[in-house]
Amino acid sequence: MNSPLREDQIIAALKTVKYPGFSRDIVSFGLVKGTAIAPIGTGDRQKITLRLALATADKELPRQIDLAVRDALHTLLPGGADLEIEVEIAVAAPPAAAPHAHAQAPGATGPVSYKTEIPGVRHIVAVASGKGGVGKSTVAANLAVALRQAGWRVGLCDCDIYGPSIAHMFGTREAPVAEDETRILPIERHGLRLMSMGFLLEGDAPAVLRGPMVTRYTQQFLRNVAWGELDILLLDLPPGTGDIQLTIVQTVALSGAIIVTTPQEVALIDARKAASMFQKVNVPLLGLIENMSAFLCPDNGKRYAIFGSDGGKHEAARLGVPLLGEIPIEIALRESGDAGVPLSLHSPESATAQAFLAAATAIQKRLG
Repeated sequence: MNSPLREDQIIAALKTVKYPGFSRDIVSFGLVKGTAIAPIGTGDRQKITLRLALATADKELPRQIDLAVRDALHTLLPGGADLEIEVEIAVAAPPAAAPHAHAQAPGATGPVSYKTEIPGVRHIVAVASGKGGVGKSTVAANLAVALRQAGWRVGLCDCDIYGPSIAHMFGTREAPVAEDETRILPIERHGLRLMSMGFLLEGDAPAVLRGPMVTRYTQQFLRNVAWGELDILLLDLPPGTGDIQLTIVQTVALSGAIIVTTPQEVALIDARKAASMFQKVNVPLLGLIENMSAFLCPDNGKRYAIFGSDGGKHEAARLGVPLLGEIPIEIALRESGDAGVPLSLHSPESATAQAFLAAATAIQKRLG
């Protein structure tokens, strides 16, 4: 006679199933929404029902997860057990009309939506890149300033837990203070509300954290910071398509994403991967920003296309999204970031600052 299966055994097996393309498992990402074990007849047969919820536009992804789950449970299931897997697809609502999402009660019909908004924030937009070194944080910092200059109330959350740079780019190491027992107040600089691991670390201390702790800090930055009333909250994501990115896109109702790249093909290859990740989970791409588009010679203003020409333009056309801006390599842009005053603040009349302002205006129009 087979021993009855327990729920903890099933969950332990599901923790071995990785989300396709990522290192974390489907349990830690909250994709397992329910398990049920019921006897069949009067014998020792059991029926195992699993309920999974995904937010994806990729029709292949549910099938891959279904096969992986069955494979993980194959050796665990006794010969008399039946397995039924219900995969529910949460289709993203239009950003402007997206309501607060709640888990459905047991027995409810229709797709399960488990992405939530941040109270008081109209739009949450991810600034992402497929690889490091493309100047994503520089773009995010100046874009936040430009959106503020364009009249919006702006927050900027540095989600790069291991390599935070927003604190330095805004020239402050001020430590956040608690609003109450559960929330902290963001740092305010130049009319922006900021949060970064850089505000919590002392000096050059590294963030030595394992994966689950990184995810927890990311969630706390979004959920336990008193952001207040904002028109837009920019999320400066770490480079690549790792655990932090997937945690955010699976749990936060993003209004859209902006991909930062440089013109050369090696950067565009990784930018496509980042774009594909957002498309798979129904997050609209607002557009591309091509950074380091050309070097501006300070002596004569001549442009030198060090990394090639029109890479961002061609990639935006391939993805069917606008090219929001072409940001040159400029000594002043680097100097202002090192000095803790983004160029859009330091020299708002410069051509580069105007390029950021044009990108900000385009983003406002895309978000309506």
